[in-house]
Amino acid sequence: MKQNNLCIVLSFLLLPLMLKAQLPSVVQDANKNIRKTELTRTYLTPTRIVWQSDKTGNYVKNPDLLLNPGIGQADMNARDKFKLISDASHKGGIVLDFGCEIQGGLEIVTTGANQNPAARVRVRFGESVSEVMNDVKGPKGATNDHAMRDEEVVLPWMGCIQLGQTGFRFVRIDLLDEHVELDLTEINAIFTYRDIPYRGSFTSSDERLNKIWMTGAYTVHVNMQEYLWDGIKRDRLVWIGDLHPEIMTVNAVFGYNEVVPKSLDLIRNTTPLPDWMNGISSYSIWWLLIQRDWYYYQGDLAYLKEQREYLTGLLRHLLGKVDKDGREQLDGNRFLDWPSSENKHGIDAGLQSLMLWAMNSGNELCLVLGEDQLAKECAAAAKKLTKAGQKLAKEYKKHQTERDAPGAKQGAALMALVGLMKTEDADKNFLSYNGSRGFSTFYGYYMLKAMAEAGNCLGAMDVIREFWGAMLDLGATTFWEDFNIDWLPNASRIDEVVPEGKKDIHGDYGAYCYIGLRHSLCHGWASGPTSWLSEYVLGVKVLEPGCKTIQIRPELGDLEWVEGTFPTPYGDLKISHKVVNGKVESQIDAPKEIRIVR
Repeated sequence: MKQNNLCIVLSFLLLPLMLKAQLPSVVQDANKNIRKTELTRTYLTPTRIVWQSDKTGNYVKNPDLLLNPGIGQADMNARDKFKLISDASHKGGIVLDFGCEIQGGLEIVTTGANQNPAARVRVRFGESVSEVMNDVKGPKGATNDHAMRDEEVVLPWMGCIQLGQTGFRFVRIDLLDEHVELDLTEINAIFTYRDIPYRGSFTSSDERLNKIWMTGAYTVHVNMQEYLWDGIKRDRLVWIGDLHPEIMTVNAVFGYNEVVPKSLDLIRNTTPLPDWMNGISSYSIWWLLIQRDWYYYQGDLAYLKEQREYLTGLLRHLLGKVDKDGREQLDGNRFLDWPSSENKHGIDAGLQSLMLWAMNSGNELCLVLGEDQLAKECAAAAKKLTKAGQKLAKEYKKHQTERDAPGAKQGAALMALVGLMKTEDADKNFLSYNGSRGFSTFYGYYMLKAMAEAGNCLGAMDVIREFWGAMLDLGATTFWEDFNIDWLPNASRIDEVVPEGKKDIHGDYGAYCYIGLRHSLCHGWASGPTSWLSEYVLGVKVLEPGCKTIQIRPELGDLEWVEGTFPTPYGDLKISHKVVNGKVESQIDAPKEIRIVR
């Protein structure tokens, strides 16, 4: 037994060397610029047939054979096959469900019974059934933006073809030509992902919250590709503001992963000062705030020191955007999130808050880096921003025609988090007003945090159940770019052909960049409840860089018990809480390097 265990350990230690040795020397000699990847490819079998163009057996034969696991290899054996058939009046087609949203493509295996080439087919990938049933540039806004999700393909005679690179759960395949009989043995999804452990966990007496925590974790995981993306269908880019809630989820679930510094460095290297990251002033601020939080959770001082030149240059650039009265004067695209983009007063309040947050974080980081003079300048700017921001907060409610006007909750949340507005006032007057109406998938994370800081964790948990839980009720396996609770009446599920008389939840809604089927149904910025549940309900708050000091202060709300784990640089923290006679009893198992405070 000991020998077997030793062999397993050695195989993991030697695997990188073995893989390097397996790369043929002729390849290394021919191309010195070899790009490596940390990604794994796994092949998934369809879980069900959603739709077929014909149920008489004349044009679609043996569809259930596609639900059997395959091997990805064509052969010459004679046996029953899946067939699509066309004539002058009908072209066979089928829609497959692979069970959950993934990033990757499709593998199709054909047989020797086909013509040469086998057939010309149309392949449509979709995050919803509605998406695969609609045309690019059709009335519901289906697109081929960023990732091709609708294309024509010629299939080989007795072979295997792989195609596609997008986010999807459903695939539709249709014959394009008349009088064709296509034989297939397999149609598999190719799932591309980072094969990494979920070190963090969350389990409670409320299964709905448990599923929401895991769905948020998976949403970010599937976006951890070569870089950390905003979404796997679109835009597949490093939008740095989007990354803050994503990286907080990485901290709570996976711990350190190289995709984070790799992505932060990419956007830094492609954004020379004084340009704003992604063309948005607030997004450069988010880069700075991420650096602060990444340092606190991971404690990588060497990496922080690598940012010195750009970080200090950015801080000086931001200092130049504070006027003599302490009001921010950010130029470029003045943006918080899409739902608040037409609320000028909300944006002004939010950007004032983000500038204050940036100066406070800049002061902290400069002291760590030995940039004492710049730290003093940040502290002085923070005082001016606070004084002006407090005046802005007093006026804020007057500028909102309704307390749940688009963008009202976003600005209030940020002001509360940086101390410009009392958290209790922000919660009562804006955040808790009208429940989850006015919440957004991106800034919902900060709204939840502000509610918790006001002592209203139970109210925040109810919003999570209602807002994020509603996406699960509609068939979601990942969280969406945008969602509005007002979309729910008479809405269809995303995993069904839209029934007659029902609203298409994917195709009929959306605005700004997410109109109709262009709407991304897997967007990492929507993962906020995952890290929020770990921080406030499980109770884990990092107080010192590198998790050297962690406060454990759970807020169970209406839960009977909660337990979970939290990744740190020293190992995983194990926690359990349960309510006994009205009081919370806790058990905490922490690595010896970590100081726990209550």
